[in-house]
Amino acid sequence: MVDLVLVRHAVSVPPIRDGPDEYQRPLTETGRDQAGALVMVLAGCGVSRVVSSPYLRAVQTIEPTARALGLPVRRHGELREWRSGLAPTRDWQAHYEWSWAHPDIAIDAGESLTALTARAVSAARNLVASAAPRTTILAATHGMWIARVFLGLGLSINCAFWLSMPMPAIYTLNFDGPDLRRILGPGLENVGP
Repeated sequence: MVDLVLVRHAVSVPPIRDGPDEYQRPLTETGRDQAGALVMVLAGCGVSRVVSSPYLRAVQTIEPTARALGLPVRRHGELREWRSGLAPTRDWQAHYEWSWAHPDIAIDAGESLTALTARAVSAARNLVASAAPRTTILAATHGMWIARVFLGLGLSINCAFWLSMPMPAIYTLNFDGPDLRRILGPGLENVGP
């Protein structure tokens, strides 16, 4: 059995046209407090490896826990955020909802949601396959990535699930070899394969 604990990053500075790029958007003060509070929840999970999206907000979310555990944070490019192809815009939600309805279409130089799903599932499965039995891996990533990995693993997830996902959010995926046995976390109470 391997547990993959996915953590959606804490509250970050919103994207703005002249602000930090997607890789450098940090957590807000509230987000930093949330990241500190995660230590109490995650430190007792028996974590033996910590990985993160290379995006600053994900790294900052998991750093306090990794520090408390005495573990390094290894940045994993495949855990990165979805490249939507959109510049920061006030009506981003309508564009994202459209992308959920048309997952095979990529906007401009962006990534389709179908491509994100394949990338996310592959990354999750590779993390699990590389782990020794009875290992817990802690992975900091993004809400869209988490929602799409769930969809790719057979859960009936939709855009409304993603929109309602809290920041931060913790999901525990339990694998027996390559087989997913259980997923626990917010919003999954009534979600099935």
